[in-house]
Amino acid sequence: MIKKNSQAPTTMPERLIAPSFNPEDDAQERSVRPRNLREYIGQDTVKESLKIYLQAAIERRDPLDHILLYGPPGLGKTTLANIIAAEMGQSIRITSGPAIERPGDLASLLTNLAAGDVLFIDEIHRMSRAVEEVLYPAMEDFALDIMIGKGPSAKSIRLDLPRFTLVGATTRAGQLSAPLRDRFGILFRLELYSVEELSTIITNAARILKVPVEADGVNEIARRSRGTPRIANRLLRRVRDYAQVRADGTVTRDVAMKALDMQEIDGLGLDRVDRAMLESMIKKFGGGPVGLETLAATTGEDPITIEDVYEPYLMQLGFVMRTPRGRVAMPAAYRHLGIAEPSAPAEQIRMDMQ
Repeated sequence: MIKKNSQAPTTMPERLIAPSFNPEDDAQERSVRPRNLREYIGQDTVKESLKIYLQAAIERRDPLDHILLYGPPGLGKTTLANIIAAEMGQSIRITSGPAIERPGDLASLLTNLAAGDVLFIDEIHRMSRAVEEVLYPAMEDFALDIMIGKGPSAKSIRLDLPRFTLVGATTRAGQLSAPLRDRFGILFRLELYSVEELSTIITNAARILKVPVEADGVNEIARRSRGTPRIANRLLRRVRDYAQVRADGTVTRDVAMKALDMQEIDGLGLDRVDRAMLESMIKKFGGGPVGLETLAATTGEDPITIEDVYEPYLMQLGFVMRTPRGRVAMPAAYRHLGIAEPSAPAEQIRMDMQ
């Protein structure tokens, strides 16, 4: 049984390749989401470690240690939390950091857990410090400290809680306070997926959604999915629509290319916003270095959005490098945009790194 609290609405821009969750994804993701570790594609290192921890906890009949999942959005942190609960044979309660506004909200959640239940907190880095203070003894001692009264007559009462497993998820592990981070016994970083892994995920999703696909069409979608399963599933749905209206319903390579080109998503998964950011760095600032705030001002994007959403993939492609003086556009970015490279980019980058 899965109990789910309302999550805070996303504030990310409505881009087809934005890895953040949006309401349209909910029903579709649920239908194609793997239900156990055997069905879960990718993250092999995480899966192998998790299998051991799960088996050991089940044999001891103990709840699993608290787990922190971190990495870029859209990689399956919520899916993995559901799988952990399913493998343990327990219920899961899902909420998010912004939804827990007061310590009383967290106390209500904790006191309604049963022994062995999994509490999943998405965006855990966005919890307030007051809420964190309530969570510390709950994680460490499975107890809840409640203050009764005010002033000199106030007294603290400790309530025992059932032993539970907290699974926290965050895209910004560096923003977690050290006391909270230290209370997690297991930390897993989720990495971006390979084209081969995404192709398997898309093929499985197409089978569930009853979408006729060809291998070349699947591969084309996977190449443009930015290493993110959520984006891959979203692009599959858009290509399916195009195939239904403009073709015979089968997702071929040609159909996938035409559908995604129409959405201005190029062969590497960059959209208009990505290209505008690179062009701004190259044409307005000579390739950099450019400060994050300056880049945000010139592109009209939020600095956190640039740092968390755009940059990781551009850095993985080798298009952007972070230096102490700011962001620098790499030669690969010039070649991708068809812009002449500067005369001595390597020497300039060395100077920026000093």
